[in-house]
Amino acid sequence: MFAAEEHAITTKLSAFCAENGLPDPGKIVFLPIPFAGHWGLSTSFFQLAAQNARLVKERTGQPTNVQQHAQEIAEKAAAYLGTPPSFARVEAVRGYLNLYFEPNEFARRVVATVIEAGDSFGSGAPKGQRVMVEFSQPNTHKAFHVGHLRGTIFGDALCRILEFAGYDVVRANYPGDIGLHVIKWLWNYMTRHAGERPMKDITQWMGDVYAEANRRLEENPDLEAEVRALYARWDQRDPEVVALWEETRQWSLDGFEDMYRALGIHFDRYYFNSTAEHPGKQVVNELIEKGIAIDERPTGGAVIVKIDELLGLKKDKYRVMVALRSDNTALYATEDLALAIQKFNDYPDLVKSLYIVDVRQSLHFQQVFKTLEIAGYSIAAKCIHIPYEIVNLPGNVVMSSREGTVVLLELLIGEATARAMEVVREKNPNLDAAQMQSVATAIGLGALKFPMLAREISKVVTFDWETALDFNGQAAPYIQYAHVRCCSILRKAQAEGLAISREPSAFDFPLHPTEIQLIDLISRVPGDVQRAAEEYKTLHITNLAFELASAFTTFYDACPVVKAEANIRAARLQLVAAAKQAMANTLALLGITAPEVM
Repeated sequence: MFAAEEHAITTKLSAFCAENGLPDPGKIVFLPIPFAGHWGLSTSFFQLAAQNARLVKERTGQPTNVQQHAQEIAEKAAAYLGTPPSFARVEAVRGYLNLYFEPNEFARRVVATVIEAGDSFGSGAPKGQRVMVEFSQPNTHKAFHVGHLRGTIFGDALCRILEFAGYDVVRANYPGDIGLHVIKWLWNYMTRHAGERPMKDITQWMGDVYAEANRRLEENPDLEAEVRALYARWDQRDPEVVALWEETRQWSLDGFEDMYRALGIHFDRYYFNSTAEHPGKQVVNELIEKGIAIDERPTGGAVIVKIDELLGLKKDKYRVMVALRSDNTALYATEDLALAIQKFNDYPDLVKSLYIVDVRQSLHFQQVFKTLEIAGYSIAAKCIHIPYEIVNLPGNVVMSSREGTVVLLELLIGEATARAMEVVREKNPNLDAAQMQSVATAIGLGALKFPMLAREISKVVTFDWETALDFNGQAAPYIQYAHVRCCSILRKAQAEGLAISREPSAFDFPLHPTEIQLIDLISRVPGDVQRAAEEYKTLHITNLAFELASAFTTFYDACPVVKAEANIRAARLQLVAAAKQAMANTLALLGITAPEVM
């Protein structure tokens, strides 16, 4: 918003250094001064002072008090700059140069920037860097349940934030489409359900067939021989088995797509563990040839990598990674070694490959990435695991796909929408049926998503309906309702013939404290987007969205808008429009719709 002013000041400071015999300061970084009623920017001279002190000592042999020298430079720089345009004052404090904006100019600039930028407000310039985010990873031939919810929702929100921050993002999914669970499913289908097709509730039907397979095998362990025989047919790529696997796998993928569509999520690229199995075995053979992996299969053992021993570590850290089973069948490690390499072959310009996988796989990814590093793959340094913790549901529900005791995601979405519909009917019974359904869906999905994103990803989330659907607490409906209030004010103004001016308002009146607070929070959106992208933390956006809604609610209660004096009304209408846009943009980054009525 003040890029031109920053550039002008940076140019002057470079000239100041040259004129005063100081080293070239290089890139001068300005950071916002913590808000305390005044907006400003600050830069430190400690690095420049230390650099100059070293040069002085080389010339004279005399030491320099760096802290004192930094303050001296700051004072001289402040005098050199004077009071630049758009700023109220400049001061030197303990080695920092602080520049405070003229409050009304700051308000005018922030609000005008938001209104001009619209949906792109807060977005960063293209960085020319590509990042892959792999998330969701459901297993085919099983139910799509609540256990997938947090990683799926977090991965989608992180992609949105990274894209908004200026990165090119590849959204990747890695379903588990083969393994013992699939063979069990195929066996049960062939022996009990041959010819049947799921007509609706696909993932529930697939999950029921899988749970039934496990019950049958537990009741009669002798049937395991049939499963092993079917697995052998798969390994030999029996055409009948492969054809059935391909057909039924697509059923699962179609069911997953229904869930993703309901959640507003899409993917750019699918990888499958079935295609990583053979390349993974080739990587393992390479590790054996390099002496990194030990092949114990001739004596009945597995292929292992003694990572700590290879690194010369005395204490356990990476332990021993099993790279291939004794019967030559692949493990997750086998496939993930190949997958990491494949991703960078497909996208050579990737600067990072992020894996959104639950915390229980932390050691696994440490082992895979470290093994790749030992093997000489530079891509290992670009692979990052972002672990997430589980979601607890009311009643401490324990979920098991094996036993069929899962809470299906589609049922949870349905319950969220139904509960939201009750609230909408109570709050706004005048809406027509289509509007009610649209609003209920927006509120229900927002209520599901927000708790997953508003907590450190490494912390367990305890989900409960009362909190998730709270219109007065730190929840999506509260933020959505604040957005609706903005829309209501703007509709009322329009109905009274008070159109919002496209020309920036002067804000030439004493700002109310609630206006100052709201404008300050709006101004933070671009910086918090970059911070969230750099730290992979969605909670920076959830916190900001909630604070925006709270500040707007306080402003709404304290400051008249439509009934204010003409010049104040024009400015406040623009401020309401800016607040509405800021809330809509932050909610969009979370994958949450900002409705206009509720």
